[in-house]
Amino acid sequence: MSGFIRNKVEVRNPDATIVLSHGAPRKQARFDPREANIFLVGLRGSGKTTLGRLLAERLLAERLEVAFVDTDDMIVQRAGTSIAEIVADQGWDAFRSMEKEALRDVCSRRGQVVATGGGMVIDPDNRALLGTSGVVFYLMADITTLAQRLARNPMADQRPALSDLAPTQELAQCLRQRGPLYICVANHVLRAEKAPAILVEEAIEKLDATASG
Repeated sequence: MSGFIRNKVEVRNPDATIVLSHGAPRKQARFDPREANIFLVGLRGSGKTTLGRLLAERLLAERLEVAFVDTDDMIVQRAGTSIAEIVADQGWDAFRSMEKEALRDVCSRRGQVVATGGGMVIDPDNRALLGTSGVVFYLMADITTLAQRLARNPMADQRPALSDLAPTQELAQCLRQRGPLYICVANHVLRAEKAPAILVEEAIEKLDATASG
């Protein structure tokens, strides 16, 4: 080790640390929803449409030009019929294909708050697209909360049954199958049983954290 060269450097603050990186340091900024999309995923009844509309309104109030999009509504408008009728006439595979096409179209644009269908995450291509097209929020809710909401507002034309199971059993089955997929694709988790106004504030806070993280 006798040939090892040692250089002594005087520093003004011996407690200071230095971080080396390639290129210039990046300037941190607030999340700009005009440059990406905000996706809401979760089971039926978790409040994706309600939160999506309120979040879009909040961002618009902050003079950020964003639009609210519901992929189920897109499918209904394009097909000219309800989701229940699509499923009854063409089957679930046809609906899932329409859902996939709707998501591709949505992801070709930016500046949107997007409420997705409960089964959007089933398709691995959809999960990959969500992960590369914006920030994903999972509205997590327990079965009791979801069942109570759906009992108050069944919307059978927009939420056709997935099986012959009772509603609570069907929700439990969906949660077992889809819960891990929601977690896998989500950047943030929100507790869906909270009041919508509170969820909006939490979403804004998490968006800011996404930008600065």
